[in-house]
Amino acid sequence: MPEPKTESEGELTWAQAWNNAPGPKSTREILTLFGKGLAMGTADIIPGVSGGTIAFITGIYQHLLSAISSINLSSVWLGLRGKFKEALVAIHLKFLLVLFGGIVVAALSTARLMHFLLANYPVEIWSLFFGLILASIWLVGRAIPRWNLPALLTTIAGGLFAYQVVGLIPIQTPNSPQFLFFCGLIAICAMILPGLSGSFLLLILGKYQFIMGALRSPFEDGHFEALLVFISGCLIGILCFSRILKFSLQHFEQITMCLLTGLMIGAMRKVWPWKVVIESELINGKEYVVREENILPLMDVSLVVPLVMFLLGMSTVIILEQVARQR
Repeated sequence: MPEPKTESEGELTWAQAWNNAPGPKSTREILTLFGKGLAMGTADIIPGVSGGTIAFITGIYQHLLSAISSINLSSVWLGLRGKFKEALVAIHLKFLLVLFGGIVVAALSTARLMHFLLANYPVEIWSLFFGLILASIWLVGRAIPRWNLPALLTTIAGGLFAYQVVGLIPIQTPNSPQFLFFCGLIAICAMILPGLSGSFLLLILGKYQFIMGALRSPFEDGHFEALLVFISGCLIGILCFSRILKFSLQHFEQITMCLLTGLMIGAMRKVWPWKVVIESELINGKEYVVREENILPLMDVSLVVPLVMFLLGMSTVIILEQVARQR
């Protein structure tokens, strides 16, 4: 990384700081990186497809990790001391602004479509999600270095724990600032973990549809404030918990991957497309589901479209993974 100029070499200009900062140099590189951000943002909206997987496929995964790690005490201290130009060079701000600009644009544009599809074609869309996540589980499990008894027990323990937890989480979780902050804190970690979807984590926490609705109409019904709280959780999560996750994968890869695989398997209970409402509540003239149970689908012609969507979801993840392997 280029070193900032010292005082003896003269004051660093804003143009020099911007040019020296790691990231795209030409208009073509900026548009290419922005396009990769669009792909990552679209993937993060869809449960089962990880933005980290897209980062792998497009060849920016290592740069993404380096850019996140560049926001540390040293770079922040430069900013606090008023050395904003030096901080600009130390932090991969150019790379992050362009990439996350694409991610935000994709999230805002795709959210309206997903909100519509979930409201009008729930079984078909949940079938697609089920296939996406099932294929992701297989890929993450296949990445485990070696299967032995401790690995198997860890996976089973993670699966049983997640199965029980998602059964306890109500369908309508609170929209309090504290819970939304926590959701952002957890969901953003999927950005740096290929195979694990942040939207899938929001599904487990019962906040996927709420966040999609807030992104669809950000200036209605207090959605803007909710998004600010959620994004604050995302920022804190990617700066703090992501480092813990990265450390765990570097030093305890076997146990971490097994635990993640088990958690994803157990959480599939919440993504099953066919459900029956057991209990609901009427709040402000709108009916909310409080408790529901999974049921088996009818074995008739109505199963054809959900089955096609399920296979499409599995195929999408497998094809993305094959492209990533080739790169």
